[in-house]
Amino acid sequence: MARVGRPPQDPVQRAYRILNAAAELVLRWGYDKTTIDDVAKRAGVAKGTIYLHWKTRDDLFVALLRRERVLVMEEVRANAPATPGELFGRFVGAALGRPLMRAVLVGDSEVLGKFTRMRRHSTTGLELGPAFDAYIERLIEYGAVREQTRDNMIAIAAIVYGFVSLPDMLPEKVPDERIAELVTDTIERTLGTGGKLPDDDARAVARATLDLLDAMTETARGKLAISLGAGERAR
Repeated sequence: MARVGRPPQDPVQRAYRILNAAAELVLRWGYDKTTIDDVAKRAGVAKGTIYLHWKTRDDLFVALLRRERVLVMEEVRANAPATPGELFGRFVGAALGRPLMRAVLVGDSEVLGKFTRMRRHSTTGLELGPAFDAYIERLIEYGAVREQTRDNMIAIAAIVYGFVSLPDMLPEKVPDERIAELVTDTIERTLGTGGKLPDDDARAVARATLDLLDAMTETARGKLAISLGAGERAR
């Protein structure tokens, strides 16, 4: 005879409910003051249920930040950036619009606690590598980036983190939209050739930009999937 009771929960849906609870509490109290007991109570699950998904509180928080990164990348992709400046400017705009990712970008110790260092060392921030190098090479071929440009990743990181830190140095608030615009413009001026590209080359640059973004998004989704458990799909 079939057992009567509550239908089994989908593990991924349950994990996301736990992550939602963790996000709410971390933003309210900060990471250092948020316990597994707090998260379990808020999510309406047993404490042991959380440990079915993550071995430690740190693992849970890493999963949370990885999910935030995926959501940011998906928002950027929906806006179809066509140039390096647009890509990173829209990344900044989307990240500043999500409180946890904002905390990562600005190094908010009240929210992140011991994870504050993730601003510089975490893969939840800017994540560039071989795919970015190949992207720049393609843009040089199309005449969109100067050949003499060096240390592109360093330059982009300096621009992004410099502008997101700007409000702390000024007496008046700078709107997030303006910060994103400044990032876009500065990266274009730093990397670009300054000339107008032929239509075919401009379309090729836009395609290359989306290819890079897709690669970055796929990497982010893969790492989130790992944080959610082997065989579970990130979404």
